[in-house]
Amino acid sequence: MTKLGMGMMRLPLLDENDFKSVDYEQVNKMVDEYMDEGFNHFDTAYIYHEGVSEDVFKKCVVERYPRESFKIATKLPLFVITEESQLEPLFKDQLKKCGVDYFDYYMLHNVSGFTETAWKNVDLYSFIQKKKEEGYIKHIGLSTHGNAEFLEEILVEHPELEFVLLQINYLDWEDEGIESKKCLEVARKYNKPVMIMEPYKGGFLADVPDEAEKIMKDYNPDKSVVSWAMRFVANLDDVCVVLTGASNLKQLKDNISEFKNADPLNDEELDILKKVSEIINSNITVDCTKCRYCVDSCSSEIDIAKIFDLYNKHKMLDTDEWTQLGNAYLNYSKLPGVGIASDCIECDLCIEECPQEINIPEVLKDVAETFETEIYGFKN
Repeated sequence: MTKLGMGMMRLPLLDENDFKSVDYEQVNKMVDEYMDEGFNHFDTAYIYHEGVSEDVFKKCVVERYPRESFKIATKLPLFVITEESQLEPLFKDQLKKCGVDYFDYYMLHNVSGFTETAWKNVDLYSFIQKKKEEGYIKHIGLSTHGNAEFLEEILVEHPELEFVLLQINYLDWEDEGIESKKCLEVARKYNKPVMIMEPYKGGFLADVPDEAEKIMKDYNPDKSVVSWAMRFVANLDDVCVVLTGASNLKQLKDNISEFKNADPLNDEELDILKKVSEIINSNITVDCTKCRYCVDSCSSEIDIAKIFDLYNKHKMLDTDEWTQLGNAYLNYSKLPGVGIASDCIECDLCIEECPQEINIPEVLKDVAETFETEIYGFKN
């Protein structure tokens, strides 16, 4: 039976420009709502919210609920690992940050070409297997944004893995780069339960173009745009958890409601989603899911995820006139200590961190050409 998981990657903030400024009071309310509705699976990671997500979990869940009442999944940060000596201290730190004696689910984080320095040079699999044998982990697995062939190679080489976390949504289902459908089929082939991340693709599927929304509403005016995305993932076979991130209490309530009312899609609705996907893909300029992995690596301190979001929305408006989004970019540029798109030095470190394989420096050039003009308050 599929469960709804509460992701702790996009939590509410007191300051939208400071991802460490988590609104603990609102998170407490969200946790209470989630638990009261009968759910108990929390997903976090060492790097989420610039390193404070696990601390938030401890404060808002562990210190307020008995250990047996919830499940916790977190991840070993492959991004920072270069040698075996780092593993034990990192793992102990995560136990301390989360405030638990064991993890229910523990993953190698984003096993892919972007993290091969870690998994090629350090025996990560033996380490997590050992921690499981010692009782510090109940179930071991991995998250990956790799393609189906890459996933199969891992599962063949490491049969000890018990589950996988995959990016699956209707937009990525047949995508030739992400291969959501093919990856799910590989997991099924090796009898690995699947947890799903990005069911709304970083918010893209909650705010589709008007043309796409019209098709959905014409077919069923009573169903929200978000419900189509949830219904797609919640009814896939061999899925054990669907993770959804929420940035406020209302979003969480909506996620819960959509999950509980996620009746299966019929053939006609699946055909509609193919048309919707075509429309969305024709409107998306940058395929960014706002995971923020690139932000920490940026030597110019550019909030890449934030300005890509503004850039995408601006492009969807299809206008050269002054917009609220241009003003938002200008306001962002005036914050202390932040870099703007033209500050990019093309070091390419961000590319190595991007699960969507975006050529970030090239896109930043377009962002600069779009926003950093006299009309938006910049001087040439």
